[in-house]
Amino acid sequence: MQYPIELTFKLMTFGQRITATDASGNVLMFIKQKMFKLKEKVNIYSDSSQSNLIFTIASDRMIDFSANYHFTDAQGNDWGAVRRKGMKSLWSAHYEIMQNGVVDMTINEESPMKKVLESLLGEIPIIGLVAAYLLNPSYIVTRPDGTPLLRLTKRPAVFEGKFVLEKLGEMPEDDELRSLLGMIMLVLLERGRG
Repeated sequence: MQYPIELTFKLMTFGQRITATDASGNVLMFIKQKMFKLKEKVNIYSDSSQSNLIFTIASDRMIDFSANYHFTDAQGNDWGAVRRKGMKSLWSAHYEIMQNGVVDMTINEESPMKKVLESLLGEIPIIGLVAAYLLNPSYIVTRPDGTPLLRLTKRPAVFEGKFVLEKLGEMPEDDELRSLLGMIMLVLLERGRG
């Protein structure tokens, strides 16, 4: 994959639709999440025509703060999962990316203080809009030993959400794809911020 990868989605649509493009502007994935589902299910296609399904991300239970979101390819092969760490995610976003039930990578919010400031300032009219525009969260993917691999940063945007994924360290292609799927789920779950 050619980095940086940009994830963009329109804010005023029914259901979530995210387009992932590489540094050359080529569409890598088109992500579609349906609204009003008790169990989360996200379909990932090779492009916006939605003719070629490449991955599915599905929750293992109905609406739950600590659900596991399993990755499967179009042939039904297991590619791992991501889960939010329940109470730990109240202070700052914390996710675990797993392969064969073992934590392989973690995603952590880099500056939890931004979340606190955004929550406090978000209640004040006009200032809350400015704070949501300026206080953009960033997330880092690391190995369990702390080795940084990827960084996802929200960019200021008015009528769309925009995230940029940068590569920080070398990793196998399977891990790269698994971490991208984990970041997609993070964006969908944390989209209400900023």
